[in-house]
Amino acid sequence: MQLEKLLIRYPFVYHMAEAGTWPSIQQRGLLSTTASLDALGIAGAQRNALESSYRPEMSHLRPGAADNIVLRDQRPMPPSRLEQALPAGLSTDQWYRLINSKVFFWVSPERLGRLLRSYGASQHDVLRVNTASLLDAHFARTWLCHMNSGNTLPIPHYRDETIFKRIPDYPVNRVGKPVKEVVELVVDYSVPDIANHVVDVTRVQGDTQLAVVWTR
Repeated sequence: MQLEKLLIRYPFVYHMAEAGTWPSIQQRGLLSTTASLDALGIAGAQRNALESSYRPEMSHLRPGAADNIVLRDQRPMPPSRLEQALPAGLSTDQWYRLINSKVFFWVSPERLGRLLRSYGASQHDVLRVNTASLLDAHFARTWLCHMNSGNTLPIPHYRDETIFKRIPDYPVNRVGKPVKEVVELVVDYSVPDIANHVVDVTRVQGDTQLAVVWTR
């Protein structure tokens, strides 16, 4: 897919974070699970459990500490469902590890809204990110995906590593439109300079915007 057409189609991308975490994100950037574990020096059995096993609930890496990092749950991707979605030779542990090595953005407000509604009364901080600015800094580490790679409900759709494609390799038709609509924009490991690319941050509960937390 041509970068110019991508930017026209998806001028903004969105990341849903825990309410109140924007100051930490400004300072640290957006970290994948792997990057978070590296940042806090977590190793051994604890690291293996967090990086390559199912996480049914949010996990606080250092509860109550100033440098605590919250890892999002993986409720829509239980191992029993995920196993049905993967090919022979690709284990659930390998898939969790792959997903945990990346930072995810939605390319559409509609997909973001579904995720927000799934958390009921919980509040979140939504980062709206300028796609052109983000890709100017991280193009070489960015992937596009045509599906929700972390969801197996209600149907465990087939997936493997090839669902993630570099931008120039994403399939398009003869007029340059994506053959399958992009669902996720994904960056390897971390986006340490995310504050440079964020347009605004909004506190949201389901479909309700509660407050503007920050704006450029």
